[in-house]
Amino acid sequence: MGGYAGGLATLRASWAAIPPGERIRLAKRTSNLFRARERSGVPGLDVSGLRGVFAVDMEARTAEVGGMCTYEDLVDATLPHGLAPLVVPQLKTITLGGAVTGLGIESTSFRDGLPHESVLEMDILTGTGEVITCRPQGEHADLFHGFANSYGSLGYATRLLIELAPVARAVALRHVRFDDLESLASTLERIVETQAHEGEEVHYLDGVVFSATESYLVLGRQTDEPGPTSDYTGMDIYYRSIQHDGSTTQHDLLTIKDYLWRWDTDWFWCSRAFGAQNPRIRRWWPKRLLRSSFYWKLVALDHRHAIGDRIEARHGRPPRERVVQDVEIPARRTVEFLRWFLDHVPIEPIWLCPLRLRNTSSPHPWPLYPLRAGETYVNVGFWSSVAISPGQAPDAVNRQIEQVVADLGGHKSLYSDSFYDRATFDRLYGGAALRDLKDRYDPDRRLLDLHDKAVRRQ
Repeated sequence: MGGYAGGLATLRASWAAIPPGERIRLAKRTSNLFRARERSGVPGLDVSGLRGVFAVDMEARTAEVGGMCTYEDLVDATLPHGLAPLVVPQLKTITLGGAVTGLGIESTSFRDGLPHESVLEMDILTGTGEVITCRPQGEHADLFHGFANSYGSLGYATRLLIELAPVARAVALRHVRFDDLESLASTLERIVETQAHEGEEVHYLDGVVFSATESYLVLGRQTDEPGPTSDYTGMDIYYRSIQHDGSTTQHDLLTIKDYLWRWDTDWFWCSRAFGAQNPRIRRWWPKRLLRSSFYWKLVALDHRHAIGDRIEARHGRPPRERVVQDVEIPARRTVEFLRWFLDHVPIEPIWLCPLRLRNTSSPHPWPLYPLRAGETYVNVGFWSSVAISPGQAPDAVNRQIEQVVADLGGHKSLYSDSFYDRATFDRLYGGAALRDLKDRYDPDRRLLDLHDKAVRRQ
């Protein structure tokens, strides 16, 4: 038995092997989460048969995929047909199920929302062991809408049917420099509203802040025009190509595939922590290992053995607090957040990615991540560490960030460390709605609670 049916059979067999009363977990060896989790001696769910692309319908512009299918595999299957998912998260090994239950974002999010908003239907393995097909309307619409940002607390997606969109051969880029944050923010909001800049369509939009006086918006336009394309999978580094003196707008051209994975080669800019941006090292670094999934393995190794802290101690320096977060800030308050961050947190560069929800049928269409329909947000991403000052708590900076984000009416993604108390967490992440869904789809609480997973690291 193969295909989706075979994958489900393997999954159900692994469920049956878990002792009654034990918590249900995935038996995945890899993850794009950046929060530690308790180890468990209980066997996990075998999802190895749910990695495939089951079908691509060119006429309907849809793809049917397993919940563990990576975006890298999906893009490889759709691009030959001139199609791609509406939102392709930046890292190749992010899975479709992961992007839906854990939220994903990219430079099309200002017009196409988040990955879960282009899902037409999905099968979800719930806490009862039942696989339920749910859609935006119908008997299980509550589970469909509550699944986004549930991080496995309501079940696991085993199959998804998603929308696809036509794409051109290449993406023409304009790197527009700003010398002040106010101009950057006002231009970003205007582009989101008009989907154009200086008379030219904008299909992709993100940005990078290097300092309060040097920031960029990167505007992408789909094109079939001929011409040489740049390659940032070797010696050249993509984020460095964005920078210029501002005397004129800088242009670039990437194939659609290289554009979609432009951030993966150097994990945005995080590869510099491993020396991979040093030309002398990069020349000998195997090209197949210039990718986010390999850097993540290095990070996991550091977490297990505290390598970084040992090195700091050997040089007489204090340990460091990991500050790896993505936050959504209302666009009108983005400058406030950036100014506070640049004044208080010594991390650069910072990634910016605007988004608006596609689903505007209700004020808060996704109850576990209640962004407001019709409002523009800016995802601000920062991924590094800061020295822990004498007498300072080891999580002090992350807690400050959480408080500032909440004060500005924003939200924080839950893929990394979180420190909210239970009452605050429930208020921010739809605690009442989650309890109702747990009562219906996981009455015996075989699946971990969202707060237990995100904050208590269970």
